[in-house]
Formats: sequence, C-alpha cells, structure tokens
Amino acid sequence: PFVIVCNHQASLDLLGMVEVIPERCVPIAKQELLYLGTVGWACWLSGIIFIDRHRRDAAIEVISHTASAMRREKVR
Repeated sequence: PFVIVCNHQASLDLLGMVEVIPERCVPIAKQELLYLGTVGWACWLSGIIFIDRHRRDAAIEVISHTASAMRREKVR
C-alpha cells in the first residue's frame, strides 16, 4: 500500500495526475473540488471520495469507511 499526495495548482494538473495514479487506486479529494464546474463533475463521475475538511468528525468517518472498504476489496 502507498499514498500519493498531489498538490495541484491548476485544473490541467488533473490530466497529469491521471497518468501517474495506478489502477485500483482510491482517490480522495477535498469537497470544495466538487463545486468547480466541469472539474467537479469529472471528479464525481470518476468516483472520487470527497472529504469535508470543515467537519472533522464527518471526514474521519468517511476515511474510516473508505479504509474498511479498501481492505475488504483489496485496493490501494
């Protein structure tokens, strides 16, 4: 298992990230990206899991649920 952290500065950076992210990877992003028009739609349609960074308890719950599903389905 591993973690890839991407601190992109523009929407075009997403195109480069798609090339380096391995198969069966579980992407997680801040919820604010969901509201960036076309980028938000693309993220949502690709199955990205969104984390609400302003609600700590909710974010921890989403990450815990995601980690359990990842172990069960043997994904990274």
